[in-house]
Amino acid sequence: MTKPASAAATLAAPCPSLFSDSGSLAQNLVEAFLTVRNETESRAAPLTSEDQLIQSMPDASPAKWHRAHTTWFFEQFLLGEHCEGYKPFHPDYAYLFNSYYVSAGPRHARHQRGHLTRPGADEVTAYRRHVDSAIVKFFHEADEDELAAIAPLVEVGLNHEQQHQELMLTDILHAFAQNPIAPAYDPRWKFPAATRTGEAWVTLNEGIHSIGHASETFHFDNEKPAHRALVGPVRLARNLVTNAEWLAFMADGGYRSPTLWLMDGFAVVGNEQWQAPGHWREVDGEWQVMTLGGLKPVDPSAAVCHVSYYEADAFARWSGKHLPTEMEWEVAARAGHLNDAFGIVWQWTRSAYAPYPGYRAIEGALGEYNGKFMVNQLVLRGSSLATPDGHSRITYRNFFYPHHRWQFTGLRLADYAT
Repeated sequence: MTKPASAAATLAAPCPSLFSDSGSLAQNLVEAFLTVRNETESRAAPLTSEDQLIQSMPDASPAKWHRAHTTWFFEQFLLGEHCEGYKPFHPDYAYLFNSYYVSAGPRHARHQRGHLTRPGADEVTAYRRHVDSAIVKFFHEADEDELAAIAPLVEVGLNHEQQHQELMLTDILHAFAQNPIAPAYDPRWKFPAATRTGEAWVTLNEGIHSIGHASETFHFDNEKPAHRALVGPVRLARNLVTNAEWLAFMADGGYRSPTLWLMDGFAVVGNEQWQAPGHWREVDGEWQVMTLGGLKPVDPSAAVCHVSYYEADAFARWSGKHLPTEMEWEVAARAGHLNDAFGIVWQWTRSAYAPYPGYRAIEGALGEYNGKFMVNQLVLRGSSLATPDGHSRITYRNFFYPHHRWQFTGLRLADYAT
């Protein structure tokens, strides 16, 4: 995976196994915990206090809110429920920094997070340090049985924080894209190069395949249960769709042709005045794109990014193709057939985000993590350039609403096998 050039934008190393044989469980927990927590601070380091406050749209959140929310998660579910005698850092923070865990109590409205000038970024730093110190102390003082019991919760919390690390970059990029002077998160950042090797298409013959997470290694509950599914016959594009291909779609009137679009999608095109992917700007007759490195010329060879499901579906229709299902994507990725399955853009599938057969949400407030969102959204597979290392896997199911495009989202095509 191509990485950003500066240390501030470097993505995290894989989390050490919580149950490694190389040290005690307490040591492994501390190392894994601090690795992830420090990565969040590294991603926030290039941002000013003003940068950390902005909320450029209701779907995004301020960087300092991400930093505080992930801290609240550990304070609420680990320290609050397992560390006897722990007192919350501040009595108001649970209300301010809970996200959607209704079972955990009332919450500040999501679309108003940018109104929170207080606590400031420095106070959030103090909050993080306080909770980090308490958790490290707890790890060192708890006995092995207690640590073994809470280790799965720690692992959920760390993976949850890694999700917010990606959101920190997508959200600040969206904010910077609204700024007419196009500030850069990191001027040395470069978009990863796409791979173009092998045959253009890979064929999946008809067959029954195992879908979903089958082992006991870490996974979210929406990746299970593993089950059998009929896949194929179908052809999948080995490569991601590029900007050059998208420019041809635009030149052919793709955004103006209603027959290519789902009705809701064409309504969004009209209402939002879409003429190109998200963060693109036409400057002196040339298309440029807002990136984490600032405003750059659109690279024809790069994978197209910041497209919604509606746009991806319309492009596929224009191409005479369609989008793959998530099952088709998983089978092809597991066989190693797909270039750039990970590390550049999340790839839209045409699969509705729904529970697998036999799915059961986990008990308690953490059961709200995935299951209650299983309606009206579409599945994306793979990972993006902003996904922390160690957070990707073939069975990972990301999901967004079909109009969303501020994430690093792209596509590959599928076609009926002949």
